[in-house]
Amino acid sequence: MQYMLIFQEPLSEFAKRDDPAQAPAYWAAWGAYVGTIQASGIVVNGDGLQPPHTATMVQVRHGKRLVQDGPFADTKEHLGGYFVIEVPSLDVALDWAEKSPAALAGTVEVRPILPPPPQIAK
Repeated sequence: MQYMLIFQEPLSEFAKRDDPAQAPAYWAAWGAYVGTIQASGIVVNGDGLQPPHTATMVQVRHGKRLVQDGPFADTKEHLGGYFVIEVPSLDVALDWAEKSPAALAGTVEVRPILPPPPQIAK
């Protein structure tokens, strides 16, 4: 079964990426996690993301496209990256989520991947 591990971190964690005093420990923790999960052979796909201020939000309301730079102000945690993994059970996916650095200060959402729809007969 495939699951997406969605890593969400508060802005205080994102700030560590560029802080000369905190960046080495931040990146070392992620480097260790990424190395371990990739070495396990369960990774289907995954990417880290640029900081939230680089995002552009799109909505359609009343037929009109609305574009806003960055995340919404009331967002407490921001999407930092994800992995799609293939493991035998939800319990195994939860074990991998728990090992993530994001689980210590933020949240790791574990969501099953939707299987492709059956083909429609023509």
